[in-house]
Parts: sequence; structure tokens; C-alpha cells
Amino acid sequence: MFDTIKRRELLKKSGVLAMGMLSLPVWMPRVAFRQPNAAASAQDIMVVVFLRGGADGLNMVIPHGDPNYYALRRAIAIGQPGARKTGATIDLDGFFGLHPSLAPLQELWQQKTLAAVQAVGSPDPTHSHFDAMDYMERGTPGEKAMATGWIGRHLQVKASEKQSPFRAVGLGAIVQQSLRGSIPTIALQSIADFHLRGDAQQLGRIQQTISSLYDGNEFIEVEGQETLAAMDTLAKIANQAYKPSNNAKYPKTYFGQSLATLGQLIKSDLGVEVAAVDLGGWDTHQQQGAGEGQMARLLEEFAQGLAAFYTDMRDRMKNITLVTMSEFGRRAQENSSHGTDHGHGNVMFVMGGNVNGGKVYGDWPTLAPDKLYGPGDLEITTDFRDVLGEIAQKRLGNPNLAAIFPNYSTFNFRGVVKG
Repeated sequence: MFDTIKRRELLKKSGVLAMGMLSLPVWMPRVAFRQPNAAASAQDIMVVVFLRGGADGLNMVIPHGDPNYYALRRAIAIGQPGARKTGATIDLDGFFGLHPSLAPLQELWQQKTLAAVQAVGSPDPTHSHFDAMDYMERGTPGEKAMATGWIGRHLQVKASEKQSPFRAVGLGAIVQQSLRGSIPTIALQSIADFHLRGDAQQLGRIQQTISSLYDGNEFIEVEGQETLAAMDTLAKIANQAYKPSNNAKYPKTYFGQSLATLGQLIKSDLGVEVAAVDLGGWDTHQQQGAGEGQMARLLEEFAQGLAAFYTDMRDRMKNITLVTMSEFGRRAQENSSHGTDHGHGNVMFVMGGNVNGGKVYGDWPTLAPDKLYGPGDLEITTDFRDVLGEIAQKRLGNPNLAAIFPNYSTFNFRGVVKG
């Protein structure tokens, strides 16, 4: 076995660096080494979709039964259900409705496999994108001292016999903060990129180097062998043209292809337990639009992606729970540029075979002027950790919520998912 000096020299010569994490070329998966004896398992596969930029929840799940909504949004309000003009709200329960671009989700709602939580979010009052996202992904509003993310801590404390390097997958160029922790995490842009953009000669050289370095049975050797196995597995999958089940059609966008990649990984039975997917572009300060416009186009991409994923994974959705979140909502009143500024309360969707769907959860605080928060935001009546904690306990089989969300003990489950 190489000693430390020889190991470093060979790594430098081969272009591979080992510093607690294997650093690979941009087209290859990133596999972070875990700490000894850290393992995790989940009853469901959990998928977290983060809408980055502060999505306007008031124009996603519209409170058309609250007259204040229309008084505050004369230009960008979504029309009442049944309105003859284009872009009317899709009624859900007589009070709330879906944006018309979310029509692909209507069938899931009717099948009771999709639920929404309105007036939900982080109690921290920040209107900073960076801070708000960071707090939510760490699961510690107002506190950045803890370096790990809430999903990473879930995996760390949940015992498992599985040792797959694919247990935690982040779809994107880097590992999302929520996944960070001691459990191995892969950041993967796409299986196709791994296959098509890879330099076969370079890949072979790296594999040969790692094989030489990690030919043993100690901790670091075993981790290197698992990384090689992950690379081999992805190479084999990449050679197979992926055909979604049930004629599912993913959007031909980065978000749609990320969900398709995740579907392919799950179907390959690689041991995926948690995954994080991002969709950006929600910072709609100007020309947000109502039934049409920039937000409507984003919502269409979002809805088509979720609907395609559900259709593709239909036979497995009894063991998959997908939740969406965003760092904060938007101001209740539109601004002079026909957009919305950074707000507070927002909406979360929960989708899966064990969701108590077809219902909007949460206590509606109203949009009356004396009920708005701070400078004019939707008040939060459900902490986002209540939703995530319920999923972790009921669907992921992890009752240790104190470890996942430290310094938070007043959980109020809404009954969004089945036990």
C-alpha cells in the first residue's frame, strides 16, 4: 500500500486530488467520502425541489376567496375560476385555486396524491436570497453555525444496512447545502453528460490511478473502490437510452432533464434515498405577468416536470415523497413595475403515493391590511420544519427530529402525509 507521500505524489501526477473529497473533472460525478460508521436508510425516497429566487406562492395557490387578493394585485392577479378571460384560476376547494399554468397537476390533485401548504415558510425575517436559502437548507433559521444540512443530518442519524454511494444525489454542478454532511453525496449534472463529454483516455487513467491507490481494505481504500464502482455504474447506465414509462414526457429543459435523470437513477435500483433538484428564475420584480408572462412560463415548466416525473414513476410512487420549497414568498401587493418584491409567507407542495392529497393545509391569515406581516407580506402560520419534519418522521422513518432540526421542538404536524 502506498504511504502518504507516495499517494500524494501519484495523485498530483494523475490530476486527482484527495482532500476528504474526491475531485473529478466537471463531467464526472462528485462523490464525497463519508465518515466511518455513518449510514442511513429511508422508507421512502425523498425528492426535494427548491424553487430558487423566491417563488410567488400567492400566484401559485391563489386565495381567490379572499377579496384582498384582488385589491392588492390589480395587474397580476389570476382571474376568478370560471372567468371568461384567458388565464382563470383552476378552483380547488372554493377558496383556493391553482394558477392555470399548473393545469398538469390538476389530475394529481384530484387523485389525492398532491397537497399544498399555504402561508408556510421560515420564521426568520430576512429578505436576502442567500441568507434565506442558507437558513432553510441548513434547517436552522437565523443560525449558520451548523455546517451540515437538514437532509445530511437525517441521513447521518438514520441507521441503514445500505452502503450505496448513490444514497444522496444532488442534481446540479454542486452539492446542495441541504445534503451536506458526513454521508456520501453525488453532484451529477446528467448521465448523458457523463457519457458523452467524458474523455475515455483520461477516465481510464484516473480509474487506473485510483485502483492502484486504493487496493486494500482500510477505510480510505474502501471509499476509493466505491467511487470507482459509482463511475462504472454510471458508464453502464449512460450506454442505455432512457425511455420514460407510461409515455411520460419531460420538458426539454434543464429542470425536466434533471428529473428524468433522477427517474433513471431510481429505476436502476442504485440505492437512491434522497435527491435534491433546483429550478431557478423566480425573482420576479418586474413584469411578472398573470395568466401569461415570465412566471406563467416557469410554472408551466415546473408543473410539466412534476407531472412527468409522477407519470414515469407511477409504479414506484408508493415509496416516493416529493416536496417543494422556496426561500420566501413575495410581497402581497404588486409593485409599480407589475412585479412583486421579496416577501415572507409562501406555499409548499407535497406529492406522492402516501400523501393525504386534494387539500390545502395551513391556517389562512388573510390578506387584510392589519393581518399582513412586516412591510406587507403574507404572515406565516406553518413553519417549514413542520412539513419537512412530518415527512422525515412518517415517510422516512426517522423520529429523531431533534437531530435533524436542532433547537426546534414545537412541531405541529398538519397531517399532510400518511404514517
